[in-house]
Amino acid sequence: MTAPAWQAGLAKLGLELPPVAPPVAVYVPAVRTGSLVYTSGQLPFVGGALPRTGKVGADLDTAEAAELAKLCALNALAAVHDLVGLDSVVRVVKVVGFVASAPGYTDQPLVVNGASEFLGAVLGDAGVHARSAVGVSELPKNSPVEVEIIAEVR
Repeated sequence: MTAPAWQAGLAKLGLELPPVAPPVAVYVPAVRTGSLVYTSGQLPFVGGALPRTGKVGADLDTAEAAELAKLCALNALAAVHDLVGLDSVVRVVKVVGFVASAPGYTDQPLVVNGASEFLGAVLGDAGVHARSAVGVSELPKNSPVEVEIIAEVR
């Protein structure tokens, strides 16, 4: 039996879906309404810890932050999978990325590209989406990046 496309996409990147990151406050990781699944903002947790903290443009560079955005998107897919299964995803509709930015830092879109490119690599055409990339002064737990997704499901 052939693996689903998303599993093949993850395997090609040498990745597996992690367990769903437990919420850091009072919310759930994902909610379905009709044919849409909304994830809560996902931080780049790996094994329950943030691999990096701080501001992009001061404490870490754009490339490092883009790798963290990829981890956020991986965690978002885990939340979707836990709720409805990734086999039911028709497409990712929207991605919103928040980047904790040092004063004067303006490359937020390049950071959030880490999430967008990852979703495309894993889901193919179903990973192509609309997007916002927003610079903010602070994020929870001093995370450099946070990503949420909206996915259409069967």
